[in-house]
Amino acid sequence: MEQNNQPGSDKATPAEFARWLRDQLERRGYDMRPRGGGQSRFVADSGLSVGTISRILNKQGAQDIKVLEALALALDLPLAEVLIAAGVLSRSELADVQNPAPRPDGPLTPEQAAEEMGIEDPEDVAHFVNTTEFLIRRRAKTRNGRAAEN
Repeated sequence: MEQNNQPGSDKATPAEFARWLRDQLERRGYDMRPRGGGQSRFVADSGLSVGTISRILNKQGAQDIKVLEALALALDLPLAEVLIAAGVLSRSELADVQNPAPRPDGPLTPEQAAEEMGIEDPEDVAHFVNTTEFLIRRRAKTRNGRAAEN
């Protein structure tokens, strides 16, 4: 059963993912004609199951991150490209994650981050703040291991 995305969505549909995967396989020399053996060969090469690859190629999509990671590895592609092709992310969502808009009130303090993450216990907040401050200091070190000057 083919699924469709919400109107106005720029995410790929299962049918588009099927076409994308078929194209990727054909580019890599897998014969995807009926009885061409390409699908079986890719199953063996990728370690994914026959059923999984059949479902994708039959326009039923795939959302399982382990399957998409295995596809990315088998196709030697960045996971982000596979997530977009599968309709898990749109290009605009990926861009938002890669280039988040700056917060209008500046970066979060460790205390604000703890609050936004729902960390409420005072002892847990203290551990979170200490760990965060440690990591910030560690990041401030230069490549040769000396602390950066403020």
